Amino acid sequence: ERRRSLGRAGNTGATVAGSNMKKLIIALIVLAVAAGSVGAYYKYGRPEEVTKFSYLAVTRGDVIESVGATGTLQAVRTVMVGSQVSGQIKSLHDIDFNSIVLKGQVVAELDPSLFQTQVEQAQANLTRSQTDCDRQRISLEDTRNKLKRTQSLFDRKIATQQDLETATVNVRSAEATLKSSEASIVQSQASLNQAQVNLDHTVITAPIDGIVISRNVDVGQTVAASMNAPTIFILAGDLTQMQVIASVNESDVGRMRPNQVVRFRVDAFPGEEFFGSVSQVRLNPIISQNVV
Repeated sequence: ERRRSLGRAGNTGATVAGSNMKKLIIALIVLAVAAGSVGAYYKYGRPEEVTKFSYLAVTRGDVIESVGATGTLQAVRTVMVGSQVSGQIKSLHDIDFNSIVLKGQVVAELDPSLFQTQVEQAQANLTRSQTDCDRQRISLEDTRNKLKRTQSLFDRKIATQQDLETATVNVRSAEATLKSSEASIVQSQASLNQAQVNLDHTVITAPIDGIVISRNVDVGQTVAASMNAPTIFILAGDLTQMQVIASVNESDVGRMRPNQVVRFRVDAFPGEEFFGSVSQVRLNPIISQNVV
């Protein structure tokens, strides 16, 4: 019975081994068929590749070493037109963006009523100072006449020495008062001139011939010139001459020299290329995001 059991176990093991061998053979056959199909496709199914050649004529040219940078395009000369006095904008004379102006042309006016009042007040002060000065001249002439009479009486032993000294002091006092009045006239004249200058500054004119590229105020707006002159317009002198302020990396700026040819493009005209030259390499470095 033991031998029979061992025989049956041996037959079972042979049967399992035979089944695994069949599976392995089938897998190898499938892989062989797949490999043959792929090889046949790559050999017979793919179109034949044709090698193409390009022929160019041999020419002589330049080797260009270029430096790339981005910058802002702006006018070569821009002037900020401001107001030296404070006040309310009365008129802009139809000056707006892109308006062409000439040197000396009136571009804006402030309300002159306050400054006109200051001029009239300064004129009144000047007139009063002149009147006071005339009065002091008359007083001086009177004290001099009194001094002459006192001197005559003193020579004839009629007036005392004290009377003569008093008359002399009065003349000197009148002369000093007259000088003070004359100085007051100068001061009043200066105040009048300043008030007149402020009144003249209410009329703002263009300092150069150019085109308006910025307008910062509207009619009715109040501008304050207490610390610095407020900007009303920005004028560009000549837009046919432009400049690009570009930031060049420190690794490339050493190769930049004045008068080098520059080519640049702008997004507004993507198909057009503009030319210029390096006018200046500034010596003041700027650090932006840890890049010099």
